[in-house]
Amino acid sequence: MKHDLSQKLFAEAQKLIPGGVNSPVRAFRGVGGEPFFVLRGKGSRIWDVDENEYIDYVGSWGPLILGHAPASVVKAVTETARDGMSFGIPNPHEIRLAKLVREAFPSIQKVRFVSSGTEAVMSAIRLARGFTGRDMILKFEGCYHGHGDSMLVKAGSGALTLGQPDSAGVPADLAKLTLTVPFNDRVAVESMIAVHRNEIAAVIVEPIPANAGLYLPKPGFLEFLRKITAAHNIVLIFDEVISGFRVAKGGVQELCGVRPDLTCLGKIIGGGLPVGAFGGHAHIMDQLAPLGPVYQAGTLSGNPLAMAAGVATLEALFGDADLYKKLNTITAELAVGVAAAAKEVGVGIAQNRIGSIFCNFFCEEPVTDYASAKRSDTKRYAKFFHAMLERGVYLAPSQFEVGFVSTAHTAADIEQTIRTAKEAFRMV
Repeated sequence: MKHDLSQKLFAEAQKLIPGGVNSPVRAFRGVGGEPFFVLRGKGSRIWDVDENEYIDYVGSWGPLILGHAPASVVKAVTETARDGMSFGIPNPHEIRLAKLVREAFPSIQKVRFVSSGTEAVMSAIRLARGFTGRDMILKFEGCYHGHGDSMLVKAGSGALTLGQPDSAGVPADLAKLTLTVPFNDRVAVESMIAVHRNEIAAVIVEPIPANAGLYLPKPGFLEFLRKITAAHNIVLIFDEVISGFRVAKGGVQELCGVRPDLTCLGKIIGGGLPVGAFGGHAHIMDQLAPLGPVYQAGTLSGNPLAMAAGVATLEALFGDADLYKKLNTITAELAVGVAAAAKEVGVGIAQNRIGSIFCNFFCEEPVTDYASAKRSDTKRYAKFFHAMLERGVYLAPSQFEVGFVSTAHTAADIEQTIRTAKEAFRMV
């Protein structure tokens, strides 16, 4: 493949934009080389500015569950745009999308829309602090909740060690309010809460962590979090920005039956446009201004284009009773085929999958948490990534990101991907 125009554009972008990108992972630092520039997308495919064609398993990092440019979403956005693209006052699309969200998530009695998943998390944390009158937050290693200051923190060496900033620009005094423990570790959670139970406002968790690769909660772990937080009047926040409407209509909550106090959403609810949302019990949500003392606002919140795209997307998902079953089946076929290809070539991988999300770690042992994910051979993944890319299959440019399958992916796409993977494993 030739990438002459992409290389030219990247050189120009680096003079204008820090690192040449508007989100760090796009720079390909995790795999080496330079990014390509996308020209267009349709269905399961994207084309770059050099007219190279790829089967896309990134899907704008998860929102495009219907594939690129689905007709119903394009129509909704186009028709809405004709009437105006932003108003800064309420519009009917907000109400329709809120009803669809509440239909899918029984734990959400009221919802507020924002413009990104990061903003949703920041707002939910502020709300939890305002509601409880406490300051500390407990999060889990490997769970990513956007780039808000309180979330860019990792633990020290001990389970009870106060956090330190994980990014320049995060004040140490603020970082001390964020506690971090290993995912799936009940004892660590119990120990931390025993020490800080009167100071912790919220426990926030990706119920299925999908930002350090992908790993799953052990049986009973989410139920345990619900029980212990309720016992100490701690707000339980599920960050379902990725998993919401992706693993099931009602997200992880539908699969496990656990209902958190607050839920953060994003990605799919905007149909590919910038969006976020947080919602939960009415008595907590009503602490938000203008009803309560917790201030939160957004000039473009409830943007009509994003709301219309979200409505069209969710209506398409809800309109096909077998959609999630089909997605699960085709993703399973992909995972099984890739695993078989790796085994045939003699490459050891640890594979995790749930619904239409998948991840292949280049390590021998199962991946169950952040520590085991870090054992993956990132150099081998980088070789695999580039071998796939040069053969027309686009995977996430980082070992610690996941892949997504859409309803637009066909059996032929899956077969081609498996054949390509076998070739790429030989390169590794």
